[in-house]
Amino acid sequence: MTVTDYQTLMRPLLESLQDGQTHSMQEVSAALAEQFQLTEVDLQEMLPSGRQATFANRVGWAKTYLAKAQVVETVVRGTVRLTARGRELLGRVPGRITQNDLKVYPEFQAFKETRRSGPTAQPQSNAADIQHTDISPDEQLDTLYAELSAALADELLTQVRALTPQQFEILVVQLLVAMGYGGSVRDAGQALGRSGDNGIDGVVKQDPLGLDKVYVQAKQWTNNVGSQEVRNFSGSLTYHKASKGVLITTAGFSSSATDTARQIGNIILIGGDTLAELMIQYGVGVITRSTYLVKKIDSDFFEGI
Repeated sequence: MTVTDYQTLMRPLLESLQDGQTHSMQEVSAALAEQFQLTEVDLQEMLPSGRQATFANRVGWAKTYLAKAQVVETVVRGTVRLTARGRELLGRVPGRITQNDLKVYPEFQAFKETRRSGPTAQPQSNAADIQHTDISPDEQLDTLYAELSAALADELLTQVRALTPQQFEILVVQLLVAMGYGGSVRDAGQALGRSGDNGIDGVVKQDPLGLDKVYVQAKQWTNNVGSQEVRNFSGSLTYHKASKGVLITTAGFSSSATDTARQIGNIILIGGDTLAELMIQYGVGVITRSTYLVKKIDSDFFEGI
């Protein structure tokens, strides 16, 4: 079952507190998971960033917004209790409760205005769009980051495909060294040489002592690499006395090429999309434009004082 969005969780969360008792958020989360018939697989689904389970994140944000509107309150850290205002809200709104229903409370309005007026505030139109979305702020951040990364990767690959063979060689050498292969840039540059088809090939060290060797081929091809090229590459491993191989192309690989590499077992295929992702990951050909530090409560600090 699909994990419910955080706004849809608001009403069930309030209803689970109608007994007037103080409940732990762990109890509330378990009750909501049972109500929405979520499986273990559903509960283990992670945010795109991999930092937190999606369901736990959405329950947390539902509680945060309700608390900012003072329809629930925290008595002891990690607990929650329904307020008189929360009972009024349940009686006044018959169905799904959203952020729009919380706007009537000045405390919630003040919270939203504070967020908009900070140093990184968005224009009003964008803030309104984000305000009405059903995904949590953490998910919004992950989604926007993924979109920016995808756009950057696409632009990066266009730049790579336009390089001269000499420039492409420099790029591959620097990427391999950034990933921990080939020793120094000088060593890797000497180990890799240009081949006759505007590509490069050679054997680089996988470890500082050179005990394990990797055969590398990199081609600025425009057409997908087929299975025959992969078989030829496999034969070259033996000739170069390398235990592993990395085949890089600015294009892609056919399904038969991928199957062939999987059957051989000691060959890694890096197509254009993966090449761009690795360049971003290891900081080759890109620079950091902005940095946003997203912080959270240090539970160990508060438990230790």
